[in-house]
Parts: sequence; C-alpha cells; structure tokens
Amino acid sequence: MSAFVYLNGDYVPAEDAKVSVFDHGFLYGDGVFETMRAYVGRVFMLTEHLERLYRSAAIISLVIPYRIEELAAAVEGTIQRNNLPGAYIRLSVSRGAGPLGIDPLNCAGPTVVCTARALAGHPEVLYSRGVQAVTVCTRRIPVEALDPSAKTFNFLNNIMAKIEANAAGAYEGIMLNSSGQVAEGTVSNLFLLRRGVLLTPAPEAGILPGITRNTVLELAGGMGIRAVETLFGPGELYAAEEMFLTNSSWELLPVVTVDGFPVGSGRPGPVTGLLLDAYRKLVAESLDLTNKK
Repeated sequence: MSAFVYLNGDYVPAEDAKVSVFDHGFLYGDGVFETMRAYVGRVFMLTEHLERLYRSAAIISLVIPYRIEELAAAVEGTIQRNNLPGAYIRLSVSRGAGPLGIDPLNCAGPTVVCTARALAGHPEVLYSRGVQAVTVCTRRIPVEALDPSAKTFNFLNNIMAKIEANAAGAYEGIMLNSSGQVAEGTVSNLFLLRRGVLLTPAPEAGILPGITRNTVLELAGGMGIRAVETLFGPGELYAAEEMFLTNSSWELLPVVTVDGFPVGSGRPGPVTGLLLDAYRKLVAESLDLTNKK
C-alpha cells in the first residue's frame, strides 16, 4: 500500500487520505480511472494511459481539472514519494462530493486520487506454465448501454465474473457479450492463435481496447505475424493453438486451459513467447532500461 497518496493536488500520508462519503464515485460509481505499471520508477506508456483517461472522462461528460502534464507529474511524484522502482499505479477521477441524488450538476468538483503499490513483477511460474481460464455466465455490459471504451468505476459485472472464475478455481474469467461473442477477461484483453493467425475480439464486441492490447497488435505487425481484430464465439477458444491475456500489469500472460480443455499442447506456445519477449524488449528500450541494473 502507498505510504503517500496524491489527493486533489497534495501528497498526503495514506492514513490521512480521505474522500467524502458523499463523493459520487463512492455513491454511484461515477468516475473514471487508469491503471499503469512502473519499471525502475518510470511508467510505460504514461502518455497513452493519460490520454485514455481524458477520453474516458469526455465520454461521461466529466471535466478533469488538471492539464495532462500536471497529472503526469502527479503519477511520477506518487511513485517517487513512495520510493517504488517497480509499481502498480491507479489514477482515479470521480465526479466529486455532492448531495444524495444522481444529478452531476450538484457536485462541487472532481476528486482526483493517485495511489501506488510495489510491483516488481509476477511469479515467473505463471509465464512458464501458463494459467487457467473459464468462460463465465456474467455478460459484458452492452455497447448500447455504456460505451465500453470508457474505463469507468462501474466494474460490478466484472466483479461478478471474477467471483465465477474464483469459484471455478481459474485465474481469469472470459466474458461474452450479449450476442454470445467473446469479449474480454474480467481485467484483461484476450488473444488467440488459430491457423497461424493472431485473433483478438474487435471493439464492436464491447471491449475496452487496452494499451497493452494495442501495443501487441503493433508488435505483431512488425514481426510479420498476421493479427486480426474480429468477432468470434467461444468455440474458437477451444480450437485455439495458443492463447494469452494482456493488461499493463500482466504484460502477456499465457493461457493453457479454457473450461478445463487444453489450449493447443497445454503449454505456453512459441508465438506467445516471442511476443512477450518483444514486449519486454520494447519496455526496456522505451524506458532506457537496457543498461540499468
């Protein structure tokens, strides 16, 4: 946990970081956020994450009261004040405090919070052996109900899906959309390899297009791996030769079983390994970590 938290322009001890019980983020899930990963004290794709935060805010008509450069400094300052070389960071912007009732016009102004916790990496066994996934009954929120490209506080359906995955003993739950097409994991995007082609659910499936997902698509193109954004049903999961999940924290995490059925050989595949290596190389080059210990 953070020793210091960024709260509305100040860095305060975590025990003193207080948000009103009348904050509409708490009361109604009215807010947006980004999660990021820092390596050796620096965030990978920081600008891209912040730009998505502003896009999310615009979608829900929430005006962030800081310039993007100020929020970048807040993120970096939170990492520095907590002395975290490797970190998992969450930057949250809520509608702010106001009287009971959902009308946003009654809120005095947004609440901006940045927290960080130590993250040196995840157990290497997850990458060498892979993880289990299950398809869950909880469906992704329909595109017609809420624009999925906004990363909002409204995560209850993802939480219900995670409860299902936990009950099944799986590492991640795969959610379908209201049409029965594969959408995404509870906290991840999904890729699978089929006949040598990398497939990932298209935005029309109702996904949140992740920063890591977009990076993988670019890497695949540069490596001569055909990658296609498309719509497909759960049957493609069982026919996949390889599969992996992406998010900023996990990077690329191989999946070796779905609903108890093996993916390909039941081991992390070579294309997944090549892309993971390429991703980590890009991180190192982008943050100038290649010569740092």
